[in-house]
Amino acid sequence: MKTAKYRLVILSGPSCVGKSPLAKSLARFYPELSEAMQPLVLYNSRPPRPGETDGKDYYFRPRNVIEKLKGNDDFVVIDVRGDLQALDLKELAKNINRNDVLFEGNPFIGRVLQTHEALEEINRLSVFMSPVSKEEINFLQSELQADNIKDLITDIMRRKLLRRTRRQKGELSMNDLLNIENRASSAYHELLDAHYFQYVIPNHDGEDSENWDAFYYPVGDARKSLLSFASLLKGEPAETEKWDENLLK
Repeated sequence: MKTAKYRLVILSGPSCVGKSPLAKSLARFYPELSEAMQPLVLYNSRPPRPGETDGKDYYFRPRNVIEKLKGNDDFVVIDVRGDLQALDLKELAKNINRNDVLFEGNPFIGRVLQTHEALEEINRLSVFMSPVSKEEINFLQSELQADNIKDLITDIMRRKLLRRTRRQKGELSMNDLLNIENRASSAYHELLDAHYFQYVIPNHDGEDSENWDAFYYPVGDARKSLLSFASLLKGEPAETEKWDENLLK
């Protein structure tokens, strides 16, 4: 891909950490920043969640359809916590020559966008949202064994995912519970990649939190995350962290 005229913004983090409400809050309170970015829409083999729209959130397709894209050089297909997702490189190239492009999603695709050889010439802004801060990790490491830190982060995300799914569906099925456990147990391993991102935004107000929209204006960490992300998009100083690759090792 030739040098792109515009910028690729990568907003990644574990499932339910707060990426989606952050993007929605940006559109609401900073429409000029949000409208300047074209969302990057991936293909996904899972069914849509309540409120999701085909072609807007993902291109929802049967798994066998996405499997066939593995032989197409214009696509990158990757297993994301059991779901198959596909990135259309050709569509990305077209869009990034018209305006900035925003990817809001998992760190697996986030890393592809950082490392794929076809994207070498693209200017990127990469941001990772974490459910815990660097200070909290340092404290936990002084108090807990490594396995206990992993279990704690898993439990933090499990509770967020349970609350989110109950809000979306009410009663939970066995498949819902298995999906929640899969996503929660993946969170610690995803945090290990946070050091690859230029900026880390600690955020305790995940997608399950009412702090995003219950009081019209975001409050708590939801507000801090919004202000930090908006500042980064504008090229201004922001309240963020930079993680060392050995932070969680």
